[in-house]
Amino acid sequence: MGERARRAGMRGAATIKSMSGAVAGTAARTAEERARRIKIILFDVDGVMTDGGIWIFPVPGTPNAQEQPNTQEHLGRHDGQAGFGIRSTTMVEAKGFHAHDGTAFSLARLAGMKCGFITKRISETVALRARDLKLEFLYMGQSYKMQAVREIMAKEEVTLEEIAFVGDDVIDLPVLRECGLAIAVANAREPVKAAAHYVTPHGGGHGAGRDAVEFILAAKGLLEQVTEAYIDERNPMAASMDIGKGQV
Repeated sequence: MGERARRAGMRGAATIKSMSGAVAGTAARTAEERARRIKIILFDVDGVMTDGGIWIFPVPGTPNAQEQPNTQEHLGRHDGQAGFGIRSTTMVEAKGFHAHDGTAFSLARLAGMKCGFITKRISETVALRARDLKLEFLYMGQSYKMQAVREIMAKEEVTLEEIAFVGDDVIDLPVLRECGLAIAVANAREPVKAAAHYVTPHGGGHGAGRDAVEFILAAKGLLEQVTEAYIDERNPMAASMDIGKGQV
């Protein structure tokens, strides 16, 4: 009886493994099907476009510092606007971004998609990077990111099924649970990965954004086409849609 039970257990384990593989394959197909409908790709910033590290440096005393608005005051003057540079007289917040991710935005744009950042933090560095990437959407100071998503839906006349979101932490869960394609980066927290339709091979700040864009483009059958268009020096559209040169 012991040997018979052992063999039965082995057969059960093999069946579970086989079923797991089938489920994984189905999930992958489902993610690709979802990706084909995407028109807008939205990204968290810290931990997605960066590796999550935040470097804050004090700013030495500057002339007329008292006359300059601090970060919160400057944000208040531009309430409801996106893409402006936030200034601070007391500190500089530095983040590292990956060049591979930068190229991803040009590829997405060539495929007719729009991109944006939705982040809880308010950062001049993020505003500068968004302008350099020519992003269509930038929402900072967003504790509840679905509010920004709904605003984008109304402006662009798209549905949730046509929006992809890339996140890494639990603050992203409300959007990931609702959007058409939920993407978690490799370094995401476990609940975020569990909610995702696709998990990127690379971590945040190390090409995860590129992974997300290329997955969507591949599902649409456009990856090779837009890549060739991007490197074609005769294509004026590619040049016009490319990211900036750091002059922001």
